[in-house]
Amino acid sequence: MEEREFVQQRHQEFSKLDRPRELVVACPPMRSNVNLSRIVRAAGCCGVRRVICCGASKVIAKIARNGLEGIEIENHRTLLPILSRLREEDYELVGLEQTSGSESLFEAELRRKMVLVVGNERTGIDEEVLRILDRTVEIPVYGLPYSHNAATATVMALYEYCRQFPRG
Repeated sequence: MEEREFVQQRHQEFSKLDRPRELVVACPPMRSNVNLSRIVRAAGCCGVRRVICCGASKVIAKIARNGLEGIEIENHRTLLPILSRLREEDYELVGLEQTSGSESLFEAELRRKMVLVVGNERTGIDEEVLRILDRTVEIPVYGLPYSHNAATATVMALYEYCRQFPRG
């Protein structure tokens, strides 16, 4: 077997997008600011420019790292009014939630202009928010526990969005 040399290249210049991402991440009040901060960090890596959070949520800069640069963080009391406004702006509202009508994230054709609505770590997406969503997607689980952590699931959904729209 031919021997290869790999040299670590940390903190390279990031890839440029052909156009800005039209993805918004919307989070309900989260139980853990760590989860919210991990979501913001991943959103930054994916070129997402807008994250909506609710309640007393706070982003921990040490965890989000440079993810805060270039992202507009909006704080709202609740999700419902802002989601209604985004729908009027022609965003598709997609919940990341296990529901009776969810499609597998790995089979779903995502729209470029969409809001990814994340659920609370314990209670998921509130019923009134579920009612206004255009659809829900879920991540298949092949063992216990029955679902992924909210931040982990969001990162997986962000990755799938980027896979489908690699250039923005």
